[in-house]
Amino acid sequence: IHGVPVLGTRQDMEKIIEAYGIREVIIAVPGASGRDMREIFEICRRSGVRFRRVPTRGEMERGAARVSQIRAVDLEDLLGRDVVGLDQQLLHNGLIGRRVLVTGAAGSIGREMARQIATYEPEELILLDRNENNLFYLEAELAEQHPLGRFRFVIADVQDRRRLDALFVEMRPEIVFHAAAYKHVPFMERHPLEAICNNVMATRSLVEAANAHGVDRFIYISTDKAVRPTSVMGATKRLGERLIRSHTDTATRFMAVRFGNVLGSDGSVIPTFRKQISAGGPVTVTHAEATRYFMTISEAVQLVLMAGVSGQGGELFLLRMGEPVRIIDMARSMIELSGLTPDEEIKIIVTGLRPGEKLHEELKGDGEEALPTSNEKIMILTGIEPLNEEEWSQLDELGEATREGRRKSAVTLLKSLVKDYSSIGIPPAVHDIPPHKVVGIDSRKRKDSST
Repeated sequence: IHGVPVLGTRQDMEKIIEAYGIREVIIAVPGASGRDMREIFEICRRSGVRFRRVPTRGEMERGAARVSQIRAVDLEDLLGRDVVGLDQQLLHNGLIGRRVLVTGAAGSIGREMARQIATYEPEELILLDRNENNLFYLEAELAEQHPLGRFRFVIADVQDRRRLDALFVEMRPEIVFHAAAYKHVPFMERHPLEAICNNVMATRSLVEAANAHGVDRFIYISTDKAVRPTSVMGATKRLGERLIRSHTDTATRFMAVRFGNVLGSDGSVIPTFRKQISAGGPVTVTHAEATRYFMTISEAVQLVLMAGVSGQGGELFLLRMGEPVRIIDMARSMIELSGLTPDEEIKIIVTGLRPGEKLHEELKGDGEEALPTSNEKIMILTGIEPLNEEEWSQLDELGEATREGRRKSAVTLLKSLVKDYSSIGIPPAVHDIPPHKVVGIDSRKRKDSST
């Protein structure tokens, strides 16, 4: 090619590396799957050569990278899978010229949503979070990448109903992606009132505000921890799914999307491993047999957007996550990617499962069935029951108990509303005072916005 001889195929790599004294391999296969990358990685690891790669095809198609940029191979490359069958025209038609609101926009998922939505030319992209610092950096990034885009960066708390109503009146969002949530399982075990307030009551406020102010589509981001939850965090997300499922006969089309862990998200295992490796170890894992489902942030967001623009309302979508991955295997791979030897240069220590954590996560629970859609990586879950009249009353009581700081009553009500929630007990509170009050919820108006 251009006078440079092609010496062989991937199967010839080891012989070529040895014969020519190769010291570095550049992987110029932007469409390589996770399986392809693992195979090349293993060859390079055995041969003792440095290896880097060009950006992925998805990164280049979205304008997020240039072919000239060559970077180190990371765990996302080894575990990630390319999204297939995405209807770019459907995404473009669903988002172009629309006013789109993303809550939790300063978080990992929210930031990636902002980046991807911005490429589909919305009329206005409203990015809401109470994390002022990350929102500030996101503003600078989007201004550089999309100088002609229309963005609003809003510092606000999704728990403040009056503020939400004012924002909906002023900005008139047509599509809402609700990504704001507390997500750290052990931390929320110690702060159940805050988890309920932020993950349940704020979601209810947003649902009612969206319904009251003419939002067309509302997409709720859920998690596999909502399946047979063993944690407060998982139970609150399960209750959020049921809230969404309870709004099917409304002008606003409500839907939810459930998926597992995303690689490299803020506070997740991969940034933790990177920090531990850079410090010389040890790397800590909770259990030698613990497994989790993973996908890249980019892939998860693409599929969430696709589900959001194609859904008709009332669906709970499940993203196909592939096979679960052992956490300890991830730790070993990351150590090797850093050019070090596991258990020799970097020790791995098993610390034990933390409060609320499962040994193995699940994607669907008892009585749930995953049905195919036109996209092979998106399924629709059946079997999620809406709230009945008695449960709506319990939800009102849950809100009151949370606002008044009645911790035991709130957790008892949460267990009543999420029947398959099982816990080993809530750790003692750091402090037992009420969380910030969710302003503006009026239980007397509940029937006006629910079915």
